Amino acid sequence: MKTRAITAFFFVAVMLASLLLGAYTFTVFFLLLSLFSTEEFYKLVRTDGLKPRSVLGWILVISIYLPLSFYFLNDAPTVFFLTCVPVFILIIIAELYRDFKNPFHNIAYTIFGVVYAALPFCFFYGLGFMDGDYSWHLPLAFLIILWSNDTGAYLFGITLGKNRLFERHSPKKSWEGFAGGLFCSMLSGYILSIYFTELALLHWLIVSVIIVSSGTLGDLSESMLKRSLSTKDSGSFLPGHGGLLDRFDGLLLAAPLVFVYLSFVKIF
Repeated sequence: MKTRAITAFFFVAVMLASLLLGAYTFTVFFLLLSLFSTEEFYKLVRTDGLKPRSVLGWILVISIYLPLSFYFLNDAPTVFFLTCVPVFILIIIAELYRDFKNPFHNIAYTIFGVVYAALPFCFFYGLGFMDGDYSWHLPLAFLIILWSNDTGAYLFGITLGKNRLFERHSPKKSWEGFAGGLFCSMLSGYILSIYFTELALLHWLIVSVIIVSSGTLGDLSESMLKRSLSTKDSGSFLPGHGGLLDRFDGLLLAAPLVFVYLSFVKIF
C-alpha cells in the first residue's frame, strides 16, 4: 500500500508538471508517453507466434504525433499528416521479409497497438489546443473528472457494491460504483464550471458523462485484453499500479470522444 501511495503521488506530480510547464513540455511528455504505452502493448501481446514490429510501430506513432504537434505549435500545413501513409505501407512490406506463419497477425497487432495505445494520447494532446493557443485548463479538467470517477467508483463500490457491472471481464466493478463515480465526476464538472469558463455548465456535465461512461468501458476493454492474454497487469512501469495501460485505461476511449464532442461544440 505504501508503494502504491508513493507511486500515485509522483505520478500525479509528473502529470501536473507536464501540463503546467508549457506547451513544449506537454508535447514532449505525451510523445514519450505514447511511445512507452505502445511498446508496453507490444510486450503484452508478443508471443512465440506473434511478433509485432516495435520499431515500425514507434515510427508510425512519431509520424502521426509530430505533424500534429507542428500543426498546433507552429500552424504547420495539414499535408504533413500524410507522412504516416508510407509508414503504414512499410509495415506491410516489411512483413514480406520475415518468415512467420501468420504475418498479417503481426501487421494487425503492430497497427492496432498504435491505434489503441498511442492515438488516444494524440486526442488528449489536442485538448490543450482547442482554442488555438495552448491552455492546460481542458487537459487538467479531463484528468480531474477522470480521477474523480476512479475515486468515487472505488469508494462507493467497496462500501455499497452488490450488483456486478460486467462480471465476465471485471468481477469487482459494480453498478453502485459506477453511480458513485458518475456522481463524483459530475460534482467535479460543476466545480470546474465555476473556475474554468471555457465551457458552460451543461457542457461540463456532458463531458463528465462521456468520461465516466467511456472511461468505464475503456477499463473493461483493457481488462478484456489482459484476461484474453492471461495476465494480471499490462506491465510494471508503475510500482503498485501495474503498467501505463493499467493507469490510463479510462483515457483510451474517453479522450477521443471528449475531443470529438468539444470540436462539435466549438463549431456550433
